[in-house]
Amino acid sequence: MPGHVDALVVPTARRAASLRHAAALADGLAVPLVALCSRWASAEATARTVDPPDLALLAVDVPRAAGLALPTLATTELLAETKFERRTDISLKRNLGLIIARMVGWRRIVFLDDDITVADPGDLLRAAGLLDTYEGVGLSIGGFPDHSVVCHAHRRTGGYQETFVGGGALAVDPVRTTSFFPDIYNEDWFYLLDDRRLRPVTVTGHACQAPYDPFAHPDRARAQELGDVLAEGVYSLLDVGRAVRQADRAFWARFLSRRRHFIDDVGRRVARWPDTPERHRMTVSLKAAYGRLQFITPGLCEEYLHAWLADRARWRRYVRRLPMRVRLEEALAVVGLGAHESVLQPGADRQRTPEPVLPSGAVIW
Repeated sequence: MPGHVDALVVPTARRAASLRHAAALADGLAVPLVALCSRWASAEATARTVDPPDLALLAVDVPRAAGLALPTLATTELLAETKFERRTDISLKRNLGLIIARMVGWRRIVFLDDDITVADPGDLLRAAGLLDTYEGVGLSIGGFPDHSVVCHAHRRTGGYQETFVGGGALAVDPVRTTSFFPDIYNEDWFYLLDDRRLRPVTVTGHACQAPYDPFAHPDRARAQELGDVLAEGVYSLLDVGRAVRQADRAFWARFLSRRRHFIDDVGRRVARWPDTPERHRMTVSLKAAYGRLQFITPGLCEEYLHAWLADRARWRRYVRRLPMRVRLEEALAVVGLGAHESVLQPGADRQRTPEPVLPSGAVIW
């Protein structure tokens, strides 16, 4: 049955115009739009650009994680200042969305990436309604496939490639579920796990991913490889009925060997393609992924999973200590966003008093 959506949460790094579709969805559903901005996105530009101008909106300029009142995560520290350190802040933004929603009391939020469109807003209501039964409800993402670079090459050369529930269009209950998004590629796959196995999840409705060239920059393949290995490895265990904790060093040694053979096989298929610019880009990207794979050891994979399990307990303790049913202004202050530029348009905070006291640097439009 269709449910209700409490807020639409969009982690965004693109120009404000990329939020127009999400704003139209939020307006049509009569729910707040939460825009978590960095890089080319800004809170002020978002407020100037989105339509309609009276949309219930919270837009925040998100700083680096070090400037926020968040728990220190062992998974992040393990990769810090190594070639595996992640250079994007998508996980940080999604975690902030979870925390803010939890404190305000939003039970049904939908994460939507700024390059995804939803033709039927009713699909979001149906996804939210299923949260009574499931802990994560994704939309089936069509258009351009949402895969890693290596899996894009596998698919382009005739390989079968499944899709999975992802954070690009995902309904969750941040009060009931105390999971988090680790700072690694495939962070949404890890969010949907508990200490042993996959949480109850399902798919309904449809969304469309905007196209892009996955092979344009080989650094994309390098940046994805560790997260791809870890997620694909863990989920391969789940596929045969085993638990997350059974991914020991011996398992990772076997899986890394399989991964090398897999990339080799894709590379051989690419080499049989006609000599085109796309083949060259695929070849360079596959070599980049393979090169990064040589630095991934069974010990690193085992250590990362141990750190992730410890982080799950640490994150659970942190969120359970957060204040509940507070105003958005207070929620922003709790996580350290009170001193950063934010735009809060009327209607975004259902708990607001008529004349809220805003933190320093916040603006009401």
